[in-house]
Amino acid sequence: MELTVASASGRSAAPAGPDVQRVVTGYLDHLLVERGLAANTISSYRRDLRRYAEFLTGAGVRGLGEVGETDVTAFLTALRQGDDGHPPLSATSAARAVVAVRGLHRFALLDGRVSVDVAAEGKPPAPARRLPTAIPVESVEALLAAAGSVEGPRGLRDRALLELLYGTGARISEAVGLAVDDVAVDGDPRQAAVRLAGKGGKERVVPVGSYAVRAVQDYLVRARPALATQGRSGTRGALFLNARGGPLTRQSAWSILRSAAERAGLTAEISPHTLRHSFATHLLDGGADVRVVQELLGHASVTTTQVYTLVTVERLREVYATSHPRALH
Repeated sequence: MELTVASASGRSAAPAGPDVQRVVTGYLDHLLVERGLAANTISSYRRDLRRYAEFLTGAGVRGLGEVGETDVTAFLTALRQGDDGHPPLSATSAARAVVAVRGLHRFALLDGRVSVDVAAEGKPPAPARRLPTAIPVESVEALLAAAGSVEGPRGLRDRALLELLYGTGARISEAVGLAVDDVAVDGDPRQAAVRLAGKGGKERVVPVGSYAVRAVQDYLVRARPALATQGRSGTRGALFLNARGGPLTRQSAWSILRSAAERAGLTAEISPHTLRHSFATHLLDGGADVRVVQELLGHASVTTTQVYTLVTVERLREVYATSHPRALH
């Protein structure tokens, strides 16, 4: 027989239902095993739902069956306002948390653990539109030159890494995850390509330009063998290696990018996504079709890619404002 409870604050009596944390654990297992979500996504959802469970406990909720629509709304408000233990979340982070909460309640309903989905009407806040940050071609060239200015194998590796990031639009996690066999830079340069493993394990093949081909070839011939001798045989399949012969990490790749930006004297904020943004923006500036750029970036929807068209429109406005004789205000 299912217990019912009523809170001292006037919460109406309702079936307590299953323990919230137990449902959270089941939902995360479902996402990992049956949905195959990426580990980073699972980690974010776990953090969001832990905070949700703590919020419900603080509100006197003893089971998922007690949760009402007002609890979900109050949680969203708390995310945006923050509290003593948590700073206010951005609209983007709050939206992700609401998606996690809605998914949890839908899972509980479909699994028969509750009889109603109280979060179905919960709407995540619309994040402010942020245009991707791209840097001019001249800045990219300065960045790449600075990466290769380091003496020895490191400089060759760093130049190859950044040339590949800019030449293919790869995410930094995709680049450091490459194996030697994923890169085809021998033979006809016009056939050079790289196989990238994107989000959700979805693979795509992206052409590699001549500059990146030469940089990767130089690294493979003149630098990687020296780095590989420092590591264990089990790690030598990775394309990019660190000084100990192990696979390069995302953190190390980010450090390489930041150091190169400092040496190049770039004052603009350079992030791991800067070269990816620049890749897309420069392609569109050069006349590439947005759907081609979508395929190259590995976006599931062209809508995601279309944000880059706004960047190029902004660039057009700048050129117009500074060049047309009737544009001055």
